[in-house]
Amino acid sequence: MAWLADLVYVNGRFERSLALVCDRRGRVVQLTRSLPDGVHVVRLRGRVILPGLVNAHSHAFHRALRARTERRTAERDSFWTWREMMYELAARLGPEELRAISRMAFLEMALGGVSTVGEFHYLHHAPEGTPYDEPVLLAKVVIRAALDVGLRVSLLHALYMRAGFDRALDKRQRRFVHEDVETYFEGVKALRREFRDEERVRVGVAPHSVRAVPREALREVAKFAAHERLPVHMHVAEQPAEIEACLQEYGHTPVRLLAEEGMLNERFTAIHAIHIDEDEARLLGEAKAHVCACPTTERNLGDGIVAADTLLRHGARIALGTDSHAQIDLFEDARELELNLRLKRLGRALLAPAMKDERNSAIGSGGGDESEGESLATRLFAAATENGASSLGCEAGRLAAGAWADFFTMDLNDPAIVGADDSSLLAHIVFAAGRSAVRDVVVGGKMIVRDGKHEAQDEIAAEFAALQKRLWS
Repeated sequence: MAWLADLVYVNGRFERSLALVCDRRGRVVQLTRSLPDGVHVVRLRGRVILPGLVNAHSHAFHRALRARTERRTAERDSFWTWREMMYELAARLGPEELRAISRMAFLEMALGGVSTVGEFHYLHHAPEGTPYDEPVLLAKVVIRAALDVGLRVSLLHALYMRAGFDRALDKRQRRFVHEDVETYFEGVKALRREFRDEERVRVGVAPHSVRAVPREALREVAKFAAHERLPVHMHVAEQPAEIEACLQEYGHTPVRLLAEEGMLNERFTAIHAIHIDEDEARLLGEAKAHVCACPTTERNLGDGIVAADTLLRHGARIALGTDSHAQIDLFEDARELELNLRLKRLGRALLAPAMKDERNSAIGSGGGDESEGESLATRLFAAATENGASSLGCEAGRLAAGAWADFFTMDLNDPAIVGADDSSLLAHIVFAAGRSAVRDVVVGGKMIVRDGKHEAQDEIAAEFAALQKRLWS
């Protein structure tokens, strides 16, 4: 099969009259202007093909909490007061509820151009904390929800062992907790066995945070992940209170503790990494680690602003996630990575590459060296695609021979981007477009969204709406 749109985004630029040819397995065979004889051609007129977006950090069940926390509950509302409401929701969810919420979250991602999701999963046991007869039941529910929608999924199986340094476990946290590391590893192995023949599923490890996982267990996770060559994701430095507790317990900040334990490497992703200093950014960059920023959630929770400029300067790779799903729009997260910094630094184009020729006009040529090669828009788009794929250790986020045929299309006549020329189109997409411009989504050569609609959309939405009524009435 061949897909032929007006434009294809490949190798950092838009190409015309270029067909994407894929085989029956759903891999790209070639990108060509000479179609093979007899190939079936799907013409996508008035559209541009782009590599599928990669949402590197999701907590699917949080989708049911959207907009329910937008009110004052304390003298000073914060992440910690929001967390209380999240715990209350978690305590009310069983397998069927989790399935309905997860399918809704993943549907919304698909409609926005996401083809791959990294699901950071920590809802393990029954509400009272008793393991299910099948210990990884809820993880399998979430994976199958993603497959139902048609997404590629990396299940990041979370290890959660305690409430924090010198803190008693809240009874609502019991369903998150593994009693020991060995039981946790058995769960990871069970998931890998269960889905070993499903090419859309990968499994990684996710020590929840230095707050929830003691140092000795972190060492064991690091050894296991290194032996199995698995990606490691971990919440790091999201809140100042986490830094203070880590200093009290270990005499180190979280990033310095992880560096001392040898956990920072190219397979490690620090989720958030907001409250770090220059030296910690250097440690992450030198290790070739990833940082997954979640700007929409970080803004919603009042977490703070990721110092993406500092991280990029030191060589860290930045991916993006929608985390709590206050909204699901990876274009918004991409632009916020830059726009939030503008408010903090009181400047513009802070994540753009340095200009090679400052004499170039900012209008007409695109400004400096951005008319060719890397630009601010390409950096932000890479965070939403190839960097996310690298963080998850999966084949996604790019269009090339041998890669999976995972892509989405946008309507070139959408009001947000109409009138863009080839040199400004990506900037239009990153800084102005939204999910309304997404028309088709293809994962592994299979179209899961056609003309802006998923075939199971009405059923998934109706099931979710009924559940919300039961949960919140």
